[in-house]
Amino acid sequence: MKACVYDRYGSPDVLELKEVGVPVPGDDEVLVQVGAASIQPYDWHFMRGLPLFVRLINGLRRPKKATIVGSDVAGTVASVGRNVARFRPGDEVFGEVNTGGCAEYISVHEDKLASKPVNLTFGQAAAVPLAAMTALQALRDSGEVGPGRRVLINGASGGVGTFAVQIAKSLGAEVTGVCSARNVDMVRSLGADHVVDYGERDFARGADRYDVIVDNMDRSLSDLRRALTPRGTVVLVGGSNGRWINGLGRVLKARLLAPLVRQNLRPCQEKATKEDLAVLKELIEAGKVKPVIDRTFTLSETPEAMRYLETGRARGKVVVTV
Repeated sequence: MKACVYDRYGSPDVLELKEVGVPVPGDDEVLVQVGAASIQPYDWHFMRGLPLFVRLINGLRRPKKATIVGSDVAGTVASVGRNVARFRPGDEVFGEVNTGGCAEYISVHEDKLASKPVNLTFGQAAAVPLAAMTALQALRDSGEVGPGRRVLINGASGGVGTFAVQIAKSLGAEVTGVCSARNVDMVRSLGADHVVDYGERDFARGADRYDVIVDNMDRSLSDLRRALTPRGTVVLVGGSNGRWINGLGRVLKARLLAPLVRQNLRPCQEKATKEDLAVLKELIEAGKVKPVIDRTFTLSETPEAMRYLETGRARGKVVVTV
């Protein structure tokens, strides 16, 4: 089968389209014929070996093994392991896989998959898992968002942000999205009650106060706290592009500061679950959430897709069709 692989650290130039063996599913695994995959900042951090902290996980000088990029997939079940009861060949599925999505086939543990929303294409469904699950858990679990809460999404036009705006609205919140001028209309179309163009106004310097701020943009903790109510909550998603430990520095600072202040400072550590995939499927099929896709690339164009993702200007998600 064809797959987009790297076996050394570096720019998207290290990505190669190669012939590799079709994986054999284990007893609890599902072999999926991939219809589409999506790529995330997670993918390019590991591809580049930056921050250097990731090399402790993936290999100091080179990756421990050749790695297929692609964190999310959607496709058709080709075969199942003998212990798999939830799926059968021909079922259409989607899920978060960490690596391996940009290939013609992938073998996945059944708990990482759910039935694909019936109203989405494979490309749309592949855009959902990691980003939407991060948004859901940041709002529902870390932020405890419910009806009437005033929520600000900083970075509302990105992969996580576009989902966060819609999910916050589905939870009954009053939502403010922060984005660039070119994305104001798009964020408003997702249901945001208010949209702030960060080029014209700094939300952290204004008079408005929010019960929950979901920050996708590496804003300082002091700025975020300034825009919170006295007992409000900041949820940190992602982090800086530092050379050594990336967003972990801000996470550690938040953990140290949290016991000393009344406001809540909570990093969001997304965990993929079949239960939350089912929640997202329900929201999508009910018309409450839809993926936003900026650009779609073919499997052979995966290096170009990664270059575009690295610019940081993607509106919503970047998808690779297989």
